[in-house]
Amino acid sequence: MHNPHSAFQFRHVVGERTFGFVDLADLMAKATPARSGDRLAGVAAESAEERAIAQMTLADVPLKRFLEEALVPYEEDEITRLILDDHDKNAFSLISHLTVGGFRDWLLSDLATSEVLTTLRPGVTPEMAAAVSKIMRNQDLILVAKKCHVKTAFRNTIGLPGHLSTRLQPNHPTDDLTGIAASMLDGLLYACGDAVIGINPATDNVQQATRLIKMMDEVIQHYEIPTQSCVLTHVTNTIECIEQGAPVDLVFQSIGGTQATNDSFGFNLATLAEAQAAALSLNRGTVGNNVMYFETGQGSALSANANHGLDQQTCEARAYAVARKFNPLLVNTVVGFIGPEYLYDGKEITRAGLEDHFCGKLLGLPMGCDVCYTNHAEADQNDMDNLLTLLGVAGCTFVMGIPGSDDIMLNYQTTSFHDALYARRVLGLKPAPEFDAWLAKMEIFKNNEQFTLNHKLPDAFHKSLNRMIGGRS
Repeated sequence: MHNPHSAFQFRHVVGERTFGFVDLADLMAKATPARSGDRLAGVAAESAEERAIAQMTLADVPLKRFLEEALVPYEEDEITRLILDDHDKNAFSLISHLTVGGFRDWLLSDLATSEVLTTLRPGVTPEMAAAVSKIMRNQDLILVAKKCHVKTAFRNTIGLPGHLSTRLQPNHPTDDLTGIAASMLDGLLYACGDAVIGINPATDNVQQATRLIKMMDEVIQHYEIPTQSCVLTHVTNTIECIEQGAPVDLVFQSIGGTQATNDSFGFNLATLAEAQAAALSLNRGTVGNNVMYFETGQGSALSANANHGLDQQTCEARAYAVARKFNPLLVNTVVGFIGPEYLYDGKEITRAGLEDHFCGKLLGLPMGCDVCYTNHAEADQNDMDNLLTLLGVAGCTFVMGIPGSDDIMLNYQTTSFHDALYARRVLGLKPAPEFDAWLAKMEIFKNNEQFTLNHKLPDAFHKSLNRMIGGRS
């Protein structure tokens, strides 16, 4: 007689009912907290009961299983090859005897100190990080991420404990230089911009990118700001900008967790290696040489039909293997940007943001988060306030700073300059130390310890502002 459960690699019996999961990918997907993208992909658990059973089953899976069973075939995917070929068996030996559930308990224990977690990083694969996150509560994700310290540097030092950096994002719908400059001044006066001054260009080509790069470089040099700039153009454009002599600080690229996703984005690992080498050759960093800036987001693999039947959070974690390979200054999960098809409401966005931050930090990345949502999502600014605060508690590396929290070029809602100031005030988090010293020198803060803004415009900005408004006082 045919056994209906013979096709299942994993089984869990509850009373008279047997729950079956076809393979590790199926088990991982069914164990994932509910989100619309997995429902869209047809991989989600059909009920809360099935999800709980999948999580219990996943907790019993040995971590070694993830080294034996590739979720995306080794022969078909260069990211799978990167993950398995670069895996550090010596680092892994610390946890090699554990199951996913045992790994969770160990991460939450006092044995997993910041120093031990730093040593462990090269032994953890993205799939292991994704698996353990699926059986963790939000507070677990926050507690462990808080213990993961990841320091990077270029013209300032990012990621030190007790610090929160910001990307100043002065986007403009026509790339108008005066409008961009006004946003930059506004952000700097709120103490934003220590992670990067980063522009998403409205017109995406080499000529326009070079124009924006030069403009930001002039501002940084003129005011001697200890920060770095980036135009978020395609990596191949940035390589061309460097070849033409543009003053490039950071190389940007959106990345995904499967080779097919990155093919759809128009690059591969070799492209990133070429770009990193080109940026390093400029030697523009003063306190460090982390020259890459990556952005990710749950749902990108599915939207490119490149998820190989995996859940979106596991695909997201695999993108962090790509990032880790190139020692980035910054990695940013743009958590609610793709839309409600992938993360439906404030609850799903909050959960995804905490998962991404946890997985990135556990794998050794300088993980920031664009706390954001699109206008057709079931979310509002109160949801973003909550996630911003939770991420601040969790030791998030950086968040966005955008005028009025409304990006008028990309048309989505995110965090504003004053949101970042709020987070620093309520949680006592300082900007990067070099940038903090510059804020004091420029008299932007009246009191750097209490984050009290100066009520009068700093003298150094008077002339610039007068020029911008045509000489009026």
